[in-house]
Amino acid sequence: MDSHNMSNEQPAPDTKPHSVKPQRSVFWLTIYLGTLAALGPLAIDMYLPAFPRIAESFGTQIPDIQLTLASYFIGLALGQLVYGPLADRLGRKPPLYFGLTLFALASACCALTGSTGSLAGVRFVQALGGCAEMVIARAIVRDLFDDHRQAAKVFSSLVLVMGLAPILAPLAGGYLAGHVGWRAIFWLLALVGIGTLGSTAFFLRESLPPERRIRQSMGDVARTYVSLLRHREFMLHSGTIGVGMAGLFAYVGGSPYVFEKIFHISEARFGLYFGPIACGIIGMSQVNGVLAGRFDIRRILRTALCVNASAGLLLLIDALTGIGGFWGIYVPLWFVIASMGFVFPNTTVLAMSPHGRIAGNASAVLGFLQFGISALGGIIVSSLQNAQTVPTAGPMAGSIALCGATALALNLLSHPACPTVDPCDEAEGSVIAAEV
Repeated sequence: MDSHNMSNEQPAPDTKPHSVKPQRSVFWLTIYLGTLAALGPLAIDMYLPAFPRIAESFGTQIPDIQLTLASYFIGLALGQLVYGPLADRLGRKPPLYFGLTLFALASACCALTGSTGSLAGVRFVQALGGCAEMVIARAIVRDLFDDHRQAAKVFSSLVLVMGLAPILAPLAGGYLAGHVGWRAIFWLLALVGIGTLGSTAFFLRESLPPERRIRQSMGDVARTYVSLLRHREFMLHSGTIGVGMAGLFAYVGGSPYVFEKIFHISEARFGLYFGPIACGIIGMSQVNGVLAGRFDIRRILRTALCVNASAGLLLLIDALTGIGGFWGIYVPLWFVIASMGFVFPNTTVLAMSPHGRIAGNASAVLGFLQFGISALGGIIVSSLQNAQTVPTAGPMAGSIALCGATALALNLLSHPACPTVDPCDEAEGSVIAAEV
């Protein structure tokens, strides 16, 4: 099929995304999709408290173990470019089967590694499996909810379910690392992958019927990706998500070093400090779900980004001066991460909404930019921490502050002044025809 004709073709009435109306169905679908989308991040959060023990096991330093986190981000970024077209061509379930199987097998291999290099390599493969769930969860929401407000509420609910991962995972990971050994963390991830594979096979209904699937050649896919990369609003919103996620993972990757090495918090207590910050993003995502039904989501987003950038600046000041000690680091961190509960769902909706007919491709490019930028941020933080002679929170705080300022700048470029017209009232079909 010619990609130019495909992109300018108006969708037939029976091919428009439909809405799931029964509240019970929406509830259980949200639980499932949140669990599905959390699987990839779960493999990040669960092993964070074990960094010191993994480093000791391999005879290396904590910043070297952080590179296994960066390799995971790179796998998450690259894998999404493959799963997006497959999901639009084959439907949502077949790529899920492959991704979940690969995730489970790679998790088991992680438990058997014997060096930092081998762990980084297998973590890359593990991410190639884990990213399928993230791409397809976003695409399923776009399949089923074509109203901006409803989609924003669903994405906010997904954050609620996904938010259990950073609360429970470090607690479970810290316990396993201290009482069983860090390798048990990856055996548990393998079992979770197998369980999710079974629930997908038996309970998930296909959301993309055959008549709505797009059969694209490699050239078609490449042209679709180029059209998305040339779509100004899509790129600005995707960039906002990307640098916001980079700031989040600068915290995720840097916090074990800052909390445990600088402030001497044990791995068993790590989750007690990590959890409340995760509660912040969960709580604010639920506030966002309420506000999205009443206010322009672009105004909500602008306010949240201002809070994020301001908190990042305060964090950097304390890291450089040490005025507030631990709490001078912790409190601004809470506001930085909590504000993401508004940023991620609203920016995702604004990026994805004009691209309903190519939701899988759009989700893939969005995820590629999101985790590609995050991987770069993780590598920078790790390198700066390795170069320190005296441990400080400066590399983490500086990265977070820079990301917050950049995200706000990108948002200002996308909408110099918040519109008086609610974007929820825009006609999606005309945007698809004109822009994609």
